[in-house]
Amino acid sequence: MSAVGGASVLEPDLIETAAAPPVSVRRLLRTYPRVAVAATLLLGLALIALLAPWIALHDPIATDPGHALLGPGAGHPLGTDELGRDLFARVVWGSRVSLPIAFVAVAVGLVGGGSIGLLAGYRGGLTDLLLMRVVDALLAFPALVLAIAIVAVLGPGLRNAMIAIGITQLPVYARLTRGQMLQLRELDFVAAARALGASPARLIVRHMVPNLLNPLIVQISLSAAMAMLSEATLSFLGLGAQPPIPDWGFMMNTGAHFLENDPWLAVGPGLAISLAVFGFNWLGDALRDALDPRLRT
Repeated sequence: MSAVGGASVLEPDLIETAAAPPVSVRRLLRTYPRVAVAATLLLGLALIALLAPWIALHDPIATDPGHALLGPGAGHPLGTDELGRDLFARVVWGSRVSLPIAFVAVAVGLVGGGSIGLLAGYRGGLTDLLLMRVVDALLAFPALVLAIAIVAVLGPGLRNAMIAIGITQLPVYARLTRGQMLQLRELDFVAAARALGASPARLIVRHMVPNLLNPLIVQISLSAAMAMLSEATLSFLGLGAQPPIPDWGFMMNTGAHFLENDPWLAVGPGLAISLAVFGFNWLGDALRDALDPRLRT
């Protein structure tokens, strides 16, 4: 604190933000057991993806026509597909495809949409008007239809599917970040920091972004679930992973053709997708209750 003309002036570093008191990870897990259960479920799926070479008992792309369409048994816990490939191995290795796609797509939406929201919310005026009209144009299309259109232009494949799903996530993060920024820029601690000469970059990084983390963390967990469903849908339509890459969505497509006589073909990948989406949604719902100060009591 420095004295100027007999008055005390706070340095920018000492200005306290209006963020809610942080919740430690230990207290979060102890007070909100749903967070711990959901995080454990997702951690288990991540470990399966990391340890896939040691968990899978067979090569996921090795064909054996002589043992095609075998039911679940000792040698093949989930049976085999129409080409004799072990379904358990393909489901396990499929986690290495489906899970990373969700995180990459969310990262694209978070960085792109968050940047748009930060700029629009802080600058306001014509900048806000132009940027949000672009976001509204993206919102004019249903997310799945927009993703299909983008992949159709770029061509089918995992990389293009991740780009398409990430673009569909942009409006969500842009609108969320902009709404929070419009509230934060009018608060007293931001006005005080601006009056003391803090640069726009300092205001955003030091005083505004920390107050955005809680809603963004919740949105990330929920968006990951939607990204997984979108990826599975694109692969089901043949626009995502291409054969012989093991992918849960494409495996569901294959299982749909044999559902009447060989339903086990769809059970494994369907259960994997359901568990992953359930885990992300449950984690997002639990984090919302834990991180929102209005709901902590």
